[in-house]
Amino acid sequence: MTRTEYRWLLPSALADDELPGDRGRARRTVRDWAVDLTAFLCAAGIGVLALAAIEADPTTSDSVVFADSLIGAAACCALWLRRRWPVGVAAALTAVSLIEPAAAGATLVGLFSLAVHRPFRPVAVVGAAALAITPLQPMLRPDPQTSFVVSVVIGALLILLVLSWGMAVRSRRQLVVSLRERARRAETEAALRAEQAQRLAREAIAREMHDVLAHRLTLLSVHAGALEFRPDAPPAEVGRAAGVIRDSAHEALQDLREIIGVLRAPGEGDEGNRPQPTLVTLDALIEESRAAGMEVVLDNGVTEPARAPAATGRTVYRIAQEALTNARKHAPGAPVSVTVTGGPGDGLTIEVGNPAPGTAFEPVPGSGQGLIGLTERATLAGGSLDHGPRPDGGFTVRARLPWPA
Repeated sequence: MTRTEYRWLLPSALADDELPGDRGRARRTVRDWAVDLTAFLCAAGIGVLALAAIEADPTTSDSVVFADSLIGAAACCALWLRRRWPVGVAAALTAVSLIEPAAAGATLVGLFSLAVHRPFRPVAVVGAAALAITPLQPMLRPDPQTSFVVSVVIGALLILLVLSWGMAVRSRRQLVVSLRERARRAETEAALRAEQAQRLAREAIAREMHDVLAHRLTLLSVHAGALEFRPDAPPAEVGRAAGVIRDSAHEALQDLREIIGVLRAPGEGDEGNRPQPTLVTLDALIEESRAAGMEVVLDNGVTEPARAPAATGRTVYRIAQEALTNARKHAPGAPVSVTVTGGPGDGLTIEVGNPAPGTAFEPVPGSGQGLIGLTERATLAGGSLDHGPRPDGGFTVRARLPWPA
């Protein structure tokens, strides 16, 4: 059952999402109407008892009793305005009770409502005034059956009781509102954290998709372009290019399936079926590029590549893959050198470079986002990446990654 379903059971201060009493007029709930009616009847009952005591006094004239009845009824009716103007109603009833015993019940209800709906300062001012005039009412309208001291003590105790009770009710309502606001803030922060996690996951998936698919699709583009511009190539060369296109398309589909598996619920994807690339699989990447017609020279100075951390080895593989892809797109036919050095405690360094292309070529479309992704990947791995043109017109990519001892 939601809060809107049992809202009628709550006071208006808690049915809304605001601090009780610190705003303008609020619409009464069913509970508020019941409480107001009960307060009105209690005040009227106390007023009737006071009128009975006044009427029992033979020294009181009928006109005074009639006037007391009218004033007491007006004081009880004023209680229906106590939610809108609690300070004014409490102050007016306190002043009326100075000379009108029949308004005592309405005054107590007004002071209680003031303590519930307003902060401490106005409560203290009106409460102090009520306590100050407590001895004056028995002096002006003494009760023949009660002594002066008893009347003053009972009046002061009743005022202190209703004020303390009202402030306790207000404190509890403020606590409920504070807890509700804290829960709402926690829900908002949780939603923001979830949104941020989704955004980071999307960025990671996009980066991985670029790194994985760009290499395959570039092979497809290069070999498809070769077949287009050389339709008279020897059958063996055409067959080899077609085989590379077929294998690259198959690998691209497998990689795409692996990445999409990350978006599925746990246990539904196939992301665990294919091993992740490491430093050991770097040789296979170089051989794949050579099979595609690139001239690649690998200088791997790492004696035990299997000991490299998985994250570091995967980062080295992706950097080499993206650098080879860029060289194939922007410098076709140029030789590419790949150098990997380092070891435990010294870190890993990978450098991929190529000279300027010797012949004119039609560039393959590309946005240059790969190098940005490589820089982010190297930074996340705890290393750094530099890239830029060389004096001879070529290009070099160099990354330094940690390898703990």
